[in-house]
Amino acid sequence: MTARIGVVTFPGSLDDRDTQRAIRLAGAEPVALWHKDKDLKQVDAVVLPGGFSYGDYLRAGAISRFSPVMETVIEQAKSGMPVLGICNGFQVLTEAHLLPGAMLGNNHLHFICRDQKLRVENAGTAWTADYEAGQEIHIPLKNMDGRYVADEHTLDMLEAEGRVAFRYVVRGEASDGCGNPNGSLRDIAGITNAAGNVVGLMPHPEHAVEPLVGSGRTDGLPFFTSILKKLVNA
Repeated sequence: MTARIGVVTFPGSLDDRDTQRAIRLAGAEPVALWHKDKDLKQVDAVVLPGGFSYGDYLRAGAISRFSPVMETVIEQAKSGMPVLGICNGFQVLTEAHLLPGAMLGNNHLHFICRDQKLRVENAGTAWTADYEAGQEIHIPLKNMDGRYVADEHTLDMLEAEGRVAFRYVVRGEASDGCGNPNGSLRDIAGITNAAGNVVGLMPHPEHAVEPLVGSGRTDGLPFFTSILKKLVNA
């Protein structure tokens, strides 16, 4: 039986089709989900893709958090369904309180688009199992509101519980994609919930799944093979 992974489309989503393609390349069946529908069509996992949902009015992800589909996503995520939030999807997950902290405007106040070097900190989540802890990967990054912030207590909790999933690699040359691109506290690029089924990150793994397009790398494909193996072996 083929694993079914839903991809939500909000008004202003840009990367829903790219995400569907990445899921298909990994061997799963992508299922299009519309933001106005509460029905998740019996999918096994959900991806909230990148983009500028509702034009990022109010705050990035703040309006999408109240879309009808999110009522079901929140309920299912709390029951253990794997959920991945990419860029704008990460912003939605923090607004929905499925992940702690918040996303603010980049500290340099500019949109940034580049190939970004990350270090995998947690390879034990539903979406990162095909990586190794400490592995360094290149994933495209494109955002305006990508600065992850939280209070010191929350940051310490994430560190102590191993819930920092990805960190920006700050050593090395900027030309190699190194450095903190947006001022995120403690160089955090992605985090997970305590159960490991909900993961959010700012870079775009769906743009690094084929050697002939995008960044020319396939460092993002393990996100989608990881969840496929998790669902098949469940």
